[in-house]
Amino acid sequence: MSQISIIKKSDIQEARRFDAEYFKLDVMNLLKNDNLHFLNLGDEIVSFKTGDNLEQTNLEDENSSVYFLRTQQIRQIYINDNNLTKIKNPNKYLKIKTGDLLFTRVGEGVGNSSVVMEEYENNTISDNVISVKLKTLNPFFVSVFLNTKYGQLFLNRTKKGTARGLISKDNFFGIYIPKFENLYNLCEENIKKYYQKQTRSKQLYKEVEEALLKELDLLDYKPEQILSFQTTKKETDEAKRFDAEYFQPKYDEIIKKIEKYKNGWDFVKNIVHHKKGVEVGSETYQQEGMSFGRVSDFSINGVEKTGKKISQGLYQELKKDYQPKRNDILFTKDGTIGLSYVFKKEFEVILSGAFLRLSLKDKYQLFEKECLSLIFNSIISKMQVEKLSGGAIIAHLKPSDFEKFKIPLIKSQIQKQIAEKIKESHKLRKESKELLEEAKRRVEAEIEKEL
Repeated sequence: MSQISIIKKSDIQEARRFDAEYFKLDVMNLLKNDNLHFLNLGDEIVSFKTGDNLEQTNLEDENSSVYFLRTQQIRQIYINDNNLTKIKNPNKYLKIKTGDLLFTRVGEGVGNSSVVMEEYENNTISDNVISVKLKTLNPFFVSVFLNTKYGQLFLNRTKKGTARGLISKDNFFGIYIPKFENLYNLCEENIKKYYQKQTRSKQLYKEVEEALLKELDLLDYKPEQILSFQTTKKETDEAKRFDAEYFQPKYDEIIKKIEKYKNGWDFVKNIVHHKKGVEVGSETYQQEGMSFGRVSDFSINGVEKTGKKISQGLYQELKKDYQPKRNDILFTKDGTIGLSYVFKKEFEVILSGAFLRLSLKDKYQLFEKECLSLIFNSIISKMQVEKLSGGAIIAHLKPSDFEKFKIPLIKSQIQKQIAEKIKESHKLRKESKELLEEAKRRVEAEIEKEL
C-alpha cells in the first residue's frame, strides 16, 4: 500500500539522505512515539575501525595464533566459527577487544552484528567487517535489537539508495536504539548462555569423533604424503586411473583399517538407497517464496536458513520427490563434498542436485543413522573422497563412486552411545538458538507495549 509522509527539511539535512525509503512511516512513527526513548547510535560510537585484507592460513598453522573473522563469521547476534581461518603474518594487525560490536560492512549479510566474546580477544577482522566501541549502550542489547524486526527497519533504510548493500560510519547516525536498560542483563545473559551451550555441543561432537576413530585405531592417525612409491599395472588397470595421487599409500592405510575392523565392513551401495536432488535453474529464483537448499546453506548441523527462494507452485510440484523427510540422511556430492546430517523434522525446502538423500536398506535398518552420518563427516569418508578427486578439491562426486565407499560396521553398543551424544549435541544447539530468539522476542514485546 502506498504511503505519504511529510518530512521536515531539518530531518533531511540531518540524515543527509533524500530517498523516500529512508523516511518510511513505520520508522518515523517509532521515533515520534513519546513513550519510546531512543539514542542515536552514531552519537554512541567511541571507536570505529575497519579491518584489513590480510593473507590467510588454515587453523593447523602453528606459526599463527590470530583468528581472522570475515563476513561469514559475523552472523545475527553470534560469531560463527565455521570455516574460520588465521592470518598468515601475525605481526601488525587490528586487535579487537571483548565487548566490541562487530558489523558486516558490505556484501551478503550486510548489517549483521555480534559482540566480541572473551575467546576472540586480540584477534582480528577483515576489511569487510567493522569494529565499534560504544559509550553507554550495552553492546549485547544493541546486537539483539538490531536483529529484531524493528532494528531491521533502521538497518534496511540505511542500505537503500546505494549501489549495493553497504554500511559506512555516517549510516550509524540514521540508526536509533531504544533505551531499555531493564533488558540489558537479559540480552547479555542469553548471549553468554548461547555460547556456553554451543561450546558444550561442540565438545560432545568432538567426543564422539574421537570414540569413532579410537574404535578403528585411527585416533592419532595423520595422513602422510609420500613422495616416492610403487604400484602395479594390475592396480592401474583395475582402477582405470593413471594419476599418481590416486595410488598414494595414505589412502590405502585408511582402507586397510576399515577392512581389518573386527566387526566387519560393507560398501555404501549395500547400506543405503540414495536419491539425488534437483536443479531448478537460476531463472526460477525470486525474492520471496519457498526455500531452495544449496550446499552453501548446509553444514553438519543441517540447513538452517536458505539464501534462494522459489515459487509456491514450483515447490508444490517438486516437494513429493525432493523435500527431505524426517530421518533422511543428507550427503553433499558437489561443492564441499562429504557433509552429512540427519534431518530431525520435516523442513519445507527443496534440495538442489548437489545433495543425495539417503535411507537405510532393509538389512541395515538397525544401523544408527547419526553414527552413519558421523562416519560420512569423518576422515574415513573424506579420505575416500580425496582419493577419487586425485588429491584436489573437486566440484563433483559421481553417485556411482559414492557407492564404492567402504563403511565400517561399528559395534551396536558404540553406535548407540554415539547417537545419544550427537542427539544431545544437536539439542544443545537448538536450545542455544532459542535463547537468542527469546531475547529478540522480549525486546520486540517491550516496544509493542508502548505502541
